[in-house]
Amino acid sequence: MRTALVIGTGLIGTSAALALAARGVVVHLADHDPEQARTAAALGAGTDEAPEGPVDLAIVAAPPAHVAATLADAMRRGVARGYLDVASVKGGPRRELEALGLDLSSYIGSHPMSGREKSGPLAATGDLFEGRPWVLTPTRDTDTEVLNLALELVSHCRAVPVVMDADAHDRAVALVSHMPHLVSSMVAARLEHAEEAAVRLCGQGIRDVTRIAASDPRMWIDILSANPGPVADLLADVSADLDETVQALRALQSSDEAKRRVGAGGIEDVLRRGNAGQVRVPGKHGSAPRAYEVVAVLIDDQPGQLARIFADAGVAGVNIEDVRIEHATGQQAGLVQLMVEPKTVPVLSAALRERGWALRQ
Repeated sequence: MRTALVIGTGLIGTSAALALAARGVVVHLADHDPEQARTAAALGAGTDEAPEGPVDLAIVAAPPAHVAATLADAMRRGVARGYLDVASVKGGPRRELEALGLDLSSYIGSHPMSGREKSGPLAATGDLFEGRPWVLTPTRDTDTEVLNLALELVSHCRAVPVVMDADAHDRAVALVSHMPHLVSSMVAARLEHAEEAAVRLCGQGIRDVTRIAASDPRMWIDILSANPGPVADLLADVSADLDETVQALRALQSSDEAKRRVGAGGIEDVLRRGNAGQVRVPGKHGSAPRAYEVVAVLIDDQPGQLARIFADAGVAGVNIEDVRIEHATGQQAGLVQLMVEPKTVPVLSAALRERGWALRQ
């Protein structure tokens, strides 16, 4: 791939453009808002000048509701040898293109499984997709050349290609992305009118559960409007679990010992099923999840503290697998939780204490 046209310079489009430009591809940028395309160009994602002729690959990064129309316009104008979209829903856009009577041999649907709560070109980064799955949904009509261009794009973005059927993809993202987002929003909504004294008790658990609720509602309306059926089916299952859990909790309030046992059994069932599902979530780099132990370090909320901890861990020869930070309410201090291999805990703990860090047992 020598040339590309990115249509839609939001977070995903600009991030893909940055990755391609960094690898020597000549990238042209287009957007319904010319100012946004100019911003992406100023960030080094390419040029907002139109290509003089057909490019190798056109990447449509428009909202799901506009993907088919944008693709159809580009294909009718013959702007590229191959066409690809990055919408989070795949079945609908392809059916819309088929209904328009277009030759889809030059088209392949795709979905990079990466993003951020922030949107727009200023939130873009060239490494946004690194190590993340990038779904491709070719059909029997897809030209081999177009599939190869798509694989080259994924490679340039250092993502991991995953080939799926379009409708299977839509059911999968409903489960792992769309439904969880709505559940997160519902939990966060409980905080909107909560008493301030209660909100001040928020810790890392509630931050983890509500983090994705910070995303742009307008963007999510577009996404959910394109995949409502599978999401509604999953929420119906969640609703049934909620009803049973409510009944179990009510039973725990009973003065009848037998009812309390039934209630406890119901709560234990949902918690154990949660355990069983959680362990199936892939770990680092998509590998099987691994059990890490936590070394908790108390820090002052000052510049350079995290860098010092990481440097001290490196000197001790310990790799930090993951990290979480919990800030103390009303204080300029926090707790850094370092996730490491169990066998390295004694080594890291001793090294950090030796360098003056306060550890929490």
